[in-house]
Amino acid sequence: MPPWKPPAHWLCISTIESHTGGEPFRVVTGGFPELPGDSILARRRAAKERFDHLRTALMWEPRGHADMYGCLITPPVTTGAHLGVLFMHNEGFSTMCGHGIIALTTVALDTGMLPATPPRTTVRIDTPAGLVTAQARHQSGRVSSVSFQNVPSFALLDQSVDVPGLGRVRYDLGFGGAFYAYVNAPDVGLRLVPGSFRELIEKGMAIKRAVMARGGFAHPFEADLSFLYGTIFVGPPESAGNHSREVCIFAEGEVDRSPTGTGVSGRLAIHHARGEVAPSESITIESLVGSCFKGRVAGVTRFGPHDAVIPEVEGSAHLVGRAEWWLDPDDPFGRGFMLR
Repeated sequence: MPPWKPPAHWLCISTIESHTGGEPFRVVTGGFPELPGDSILARRRAAKERFDHLRTALMWEPRGHADMYGCLITPPVTTGAHLGVLFMHNEGFSTMCGHGIIALTTVALDTGMLPATPPRTTVRIDTPAGLVTAQARHQSGRVSSVSFQNVPSFALLDQSVDVPGLGRVRYDLGFGGAFYAYVNAPDVGLRLVPGSFRELIEKGMAIKRAVMARGGFAHPFEADLSFLYGTIFVGPPESAGNHSREVCIFAEGEVDRSPTGTGVSGRLAIHHARGEVAPSESITIESLVGSCFKGRVAGVTRFGPHDAVIPEVEGSAHLVGRAEWWLDPDDPFGRGFMLR
């Protein structure tokens, strides 16, 4: 291969590629324009208004796919925080992402972006939903797992909605950095296995649209967080000893391969509200592909009008590559397209 560089007028964006429990996470490390704003939510608004074409270029085909996920690293905004983050996916910029916290912490420490202090390193990350503190455990010279204490999470139990093709569907509404409708999978005729992939998307999006139309998910403090992110189906585990299995259908029909960190956080709030999980009790939740997150109620608190929990979630991420993406302004598909 002869030495070659892209033309100077092409935008070049560098990334580190990783995954958490099978769920991809593309970390932008250079080339993305600086985002204005003195808060993460302000930067999120700027990204949506001015640079959404770069999100689609990185998340959609031909550089990504319908289930791609990633983030932009920003300077921190909170005293004592190490960095800020904006999460992105096929639909837009999300407000919080548990698998992303696990992956970003792993990438930052294993690549030397942040200094590691084995056997455990604390990383504080400003997210659109608030400050999140992660604890990385080190083994054999790399991060072996990451746990994080999420933002206060709360539940609104025993809701129901009419869904075209499914009838009346019961759900619990949970907030774990984003709002989800939690549905018992057998109630809508679903098994949480890879063979149900297409049916999971179709039913998950039908329920999401119906719950969005019904409304009732207001964040106590931030209007930007008052939206439904997705549907989470809950069912029995495939592996003995695990608590349950869950599959999250979020954004525009995206399917999480991990157990969903914000989803586990909302689950902990739901189970605690029902008296099913006590403070400090741990549960292990599987994903569609069998990867696992551990979750526990690290504490209880009050969050606006809601009784809430401080959830702690733990999982592992792996680095899989490094890339430089070129945006040719003459490429008719340069800003991306998506087939589902």
